[in-house]
Amino acid sequence: MRSKFRHVALFGKYHTTAHGGGLESSRRVLDDVAQFLTRQGCDVVLDKETALHTGLNQYPMLDMAEIGKQCDLGLVIGGDGTMLGIGRQMARYALPLIGINQGRLGFITDIPIQSYQDVLQPMLQGNYQTEDRSLLQAHVVRDQRSVFSALAMNDVVVNRGGTSGMVELRVEVDGRFVATQRADGLIIATPTGSTAYSLSVGGPLMHPSIGGWVMAPIAPHTLSNRPIVLPESSEISIEIVAGRYVSANFDMQSLAELMLGDRITVQRSEHKVRFLHPAGWNYFDTLRKKMHWNEGV
Repeated sequence: MRSKFRHVALFGKYHTTAHGGGLESSRRVLDDVAQFLTRQGCDVVLDKETALHTGLNQYPMLDMAEIGKQCDLGLVIGGDGTMLGIGRQMARYALPLIGINQGRLGFITDIPIQSYQDVLQPMLQGNYQTEDRSLLQAHVVRDQRSVFSALAMNDVVVNRGGTSGMVELRVEVDGRFVATQRADGLIIATPTGSTAYSLSVGGPLMHPSIGGWVMAPIAPHTLSNRPIVLPESSEISIEIVAGRYVSANFDMQSLAELMLGDRITVQRSEHKVRFLHPAGWNYFDTLRKKMHWNEGV
């Protein structure tokens, strides 16, 4: 039976360490997956950066915009970090993505590389589950104009420099003053990002279908400053009141040395990331496996 998806883009993990399998291992995996897709009747293209870094030049290569406009499926081979970057770029095109886990955690790349053929084959024939994940749209506003903007799939983090003291942040939600917080920083996380940095500072786990954000302080001076869940319709404003070497991070995108008076505004993006999961996929199965729940039971 031929694949439901005709034009499939491959995105690979090519930032590898010398002792982590290396570039040659990534090239072999990508080529193996590409050949499998071809046998399923798919026309395979490679993301241009993946092709250039791995040397896989036997397949057509397209840039991100061309993939978004021409392809009907994206296969991301790597870890969650790889998927975060691809997801942000493909969201505006509504390109569905499937994640094959070549990393360690795999909260959003949920197909093990060892069994990808058995799992992928029925998915390519239309037997899958669809899930949409929300994105944050953030701006850094200085002197009433946006000097930086970015999408974030996990979180927006405002934090102090490595050697400086606490930062002081004025926080508003929908134009209403919430608090002035003295802390090491503040995290605004999506449900996807609730299993990342937010979790390490005591934030709650949020099911991906919940329409909300987590706002979690990092090492607050006042211990009554606790994580709070806000509706995803909210617009959050964070103003830098005091502190040196304050930075803002949007997933893996950073803006260093914010200035006093800078505001970081965070709101829901108009775009979402669309994931395809194997039939029968269950979020709680993923949590149980990745969080090592019930071990020894």
